[in-house]
Amino acid sequence: MSQRSSRDPAPRRRNQPAPPREDVFAAAMDTVAERGLDGLTMAGLGRQVGMSSGHLLYYFRTKDELLLQTLEWSEGRLGAERGALLSAPGSARDRLDGYVGVYVPEGPRDPHWTLWLEVWNRSQSADEDARARQAAIERAWHRDLVAILAEGVSRGEFRPVDPDRFATRTRALLDGFSVHVAVGLPGTGRSEVLAQVREFLDETLMPRT
Repeated sequence: MSQRSSRDPAPRRRNQPAPPREDVFAAAMDTVAERGLDGLTMAGLGRQVGMSSGHLLYYFRTKDELLLQTLEWSEGRLGAERGALLSAPGSARDRLDGYVGVYVPEGPRDPHWTLWLEVWNRSQSADEDARARQAAIERAWHRDLVAILAEGVSRGEFRPVDPDRFATRTRALLDGFSVHVAVGLPGTGRSEVLAQVREFLDETLMPRT
């Protein structure tokens, strides 16, 4: 009989409580960052957190649900960053640049964006509850961008654009660029994309002198 490696998690006792869901989500994100979505299996994740794949399915029912809850957890963390941006001192343009910085992936295989793309890819067969939860994530990003734009317009920092319409178009631009960054499309690294978006905002949003 082979001996268990000292790096493997100890087997979970029958009455041992399950780890907090946050530990499961963090382990899932670490796996996506290190090995991509192909490396994320229920059995492998269970070994990381000391649970069987059966226990994970008991708590999450399906892998799709696990992915969505992990995305919601990750979005909650990004939402806290956006909230700090909205309440920070400085100009509306400073906050807008900060928002863009949080939105755009860190680079190819960014775990949050990798997970986001997979959840949306699976959304065509998702039930109404899952699709509503995905839409709620989108609304949060949109709402915060509208708030920044409305503030800038009211202060005269930005041109008198319609904040809602401008936010919709800006997020479409950000989504397109972000997918390019996340998949590693040549010539569309994070720094290049941030420069492109900054130029777009300068041309379309800042008052003409």
